[in-house]
Amino acid sequence: MSKPNHPVRTVSRTFEILEVLQELDGAGVSEVTDHVDIGKSAVHNHLTTLANREYVDKDGDEYHIGLSFLGLGAYARNRTPIYDVAKSQVDELADETGELVNLLVEKNGRGIYLYQAQGENAVELDTHEGKRVRLHCTGLGKAILAFRPREEVEGMLSEHGLPRLTPRTITDREDLYAELEAIREQRYAVDREERLNGLRCLAAPITDDADRSIAAVSVSCPVHRVDDERFHEALTEAVLGTANVIELEHNYS
Repeated sequence: MSKPNHPVRTVSRTFEILEVLQELDGAGVSEVTDHVDIGKSAVHNHLTTLANREYVDKDGDEYHIGLSFLGLGAYARNRTPIYDVAKSQVDELADETGELVNLLVEKNGRGIYLYQAQGENAVELDTHEGKRVRLHCTGLGKAILAFRPREEVEGMLSEHGLPRLTPRTITDREDLYAELEAIREQRYAVDREERLNGLRCLAAPITDDADRSIAAVSVSCPVHRVDDERFHEALTEAVLGTANVIELEHNYS
């Protein structure tokens, strides 16, 4: 992502404050001030302005992200071509497997959950539509990275690193490159408790007609509930089938 030659500091501060509100799930002026490099008065002015525009809500002394962002987010998602194509297939996969199914796209070297559907046995996680995650520690992210040029992947890793989130997270570049090669051969990726302990995911890339990843779809399930046979056979087949249908509809319809 290119850097602006003349960034508008006030705009940057506003979004920094909004990100703090989201991270803390709501906060007061003093708490926000502890996380940004401006004074309480300036933070209060930002929050008051945002509240007047209904982009944040005030509840007592706390401020929260407002519903006005929902309209912007829905508009942005609906402009993403893969969403219209994939939504019904993601819903069907969730119904078929009974698990949590996610659709992820890459933006500026990080993953963004574009859509998710919950089957009857779906696990409750910290993910939600719009959440950003690192690519190296998720099955979805690795599926996307595997079908991008090496120099592009290297640029993403240089920008965002490979921080350890669990004891199983891949933090060595050469180890990651070896896994991406295996993913290219089998056309699916596995998250082996690499982002969250106790959770594993199976993901397949969605590629364009040049075999470049444009998204990925996954099934997530608890390690203790889904045995290896079902995970590596039935769920793998289901995820690969869903990715294939989405690719065909996106590329040739």
